[in-house]
Amino acid sequence: MNDLQVIQSKIYVIRGQRVMLDFDLAAAYGIETSQLKRQVRRNIERFEGDDFMFEVTRDELSRCQIGTMNIKQGHNIKYLPFAFTELGVAMLSSVLRSPVAIKVNREIMRAFVEFRHMAASLPQTAADVAQLRKDFEDLKLDIEDILHDQNDINGMALCLAMLATTEGLSSQRSEGSLRPYLHSRSD
Repeated sequence: MNDLQVIQSKIYVIRGQRVMLDFDLAAAYGIETSQLKRQVRRNIERFEGDDFMFEVTRDELSRCQIGTMNIKQGHNIKYLPFAFTELGVAMLSSVLRSPVAIKVNREIMRAFVEFRHMAASLPQTAADVAQLRKDFEDLKLDIEDILHDQNDINGMALCLAMLATTEGLSSQRSEGSLRPYLHSRSD
């Protein structure tokens, strides 16, 4: 698994947004989660609004796969994790200024961009899906028409081959019946 895939596996959808959790980010940056949270709290004005960062609720944690990831820390998580959106991760780069943080941030931003590209290639609305279905049905009908035409062509080719064989035999018969007569006359 390459770095991009590892990072993508740490991106979750919570509250309809793609996010990374503080403990995953701290591990990627090579720092303690408490240190990351401390830096964020010192610079909380940079992270105002749910479009940058929010704290995951216990209910959200129990409903999704994230709750099963922290078994080693125990079932009762003392501090609820922060969830950072793409904008929040970008803002972290202004708070955490180490060379490792800069490198990791680049990879994380690439992972978010890759997710956007994948999402853009999927049908977005019911109308898109309906259009794809209609196009598929049209293609099926076109293929059926082509196969029907191919069967007609094969049938005609068979008839022509039989006709050619029949005509060839009858011309040979007529020539064959005249040959002895022609040869004997010229003698």
